[in-house]
Amino acid sequence: MILHEKYIRRCLQLARLGEYYVAPNPMVGAVLVHIDSTGQDEIVAEGWHEAFGGPHAEVNCFREAEEKGVVSFEDCTLYVSLEPCSHYGKTPPCAKLLIEKRIPRVVVGCLDPNEKVSGRGIAMLREAGIEVVTNILEEECRALNKRFICLHERHRPYVVLKWAQTADGFLDYTERGDKPLVISNAVTKQLVHQMRAENMAIMVGTRTALLDNPRLLTTRWSGRNPVRVLPDRHHVVPRDFRIFSTESETVVYESNTDWQHILADLAGRGIHSLMVEGGRIWLDTIIDSGIWDEMHIEVSPVRIGDGVPAPEVQLPAVPQCRVEGHLLYTLNRCSDSCEIIFHR
Repeated sequence: MILHEKYIRRCLQLARLGEYYVAPNPMVGAVLVHIDSTGQDEIVAEGWHEAFGGPHAEVNCFREAEEKGVVSFEDCTLYVSLEPCSHYGKTPPCAKLLIEKRIPRVVVGCLDPNEKVSGRGIAMLREAGIEVVTNILEEECRALNKRFICLHERHRPYVVLKWAQTADGFLDYTERGDKPLVISNAVTKQLVHQMRAENMAIMVGTRTALLDNPRLLTTRWSGRNPVRVLPDRHHVVPRDFRIFSTESETVVYESNTDWQHILADLAGRGIHSLMVEGGRIWLDTIIDSGIWDEMHIEVSPVRIGDGVPAPEVQLPAVPQCRVEGHLLYTLNRCSDSCEIIFHR
């Protein structure tokens, strides 16, 4: 078991290398290990899913092995962080590949919740006579792909709420003049762009779109631009605003801006995660609905005395970290028990 955990941890490290490029697919890592007659183990090859539409982790792993001249895998074990796929998508099924390579043993971190796989990959392997060990570091493997798992188990995107507030609890001035209220600093702005790269879509409300005219792109971090989501029931945001720029797709909801409808529609588009940088109205609407998964809150040392109040959320006594005087908090909601867990 210790050996299994050792190599599944390595799979998780490899999987993260594709973090900003594989969505809506999951992040997956694979390690091929040779075990000799004395029980000594050695890594033969490694691979990970590098980009959506490209080869999966198992394929890349075997390619590296073959490039090294390895042709027989009879004394090898393949470790993979997620169950090998069993269906034809943009690539052939990985379970079939493992059978063709005559790999004798496969160790899997966690099952794939996608209904097209969901145990079928493991069943295919076992039917072919391959020994399969499952659920090694299952919690860690599921946490890695929490967005992908949310889409396939809860049939909605994983929802991340983000806002910045002043030390006295305000999001913005009550009356916005020509000069916007600046809360974030250069470092925390970069962290926000990292969050954008981690999520497939980003949403703001009409007031934010009108006042800030944002592009909502990932320009301060490596990764793809998120799909932009705009609820605009009254069609008030001009179509020449930057939120409609050509750098990324924009999905507009006009006739139906109900929160659950938006989530269901985004799920139908295959979008597994949504970051919300909305104003007070949308943040309160979502918090009141109970349908959210994480909150990321930045508290600046700036004080303005009066303005648009931030959502009333009980913050932990200790922030997650401090960045140049700014306090950063992460609140993670356990969806099953609806308990709020503070990560420090």
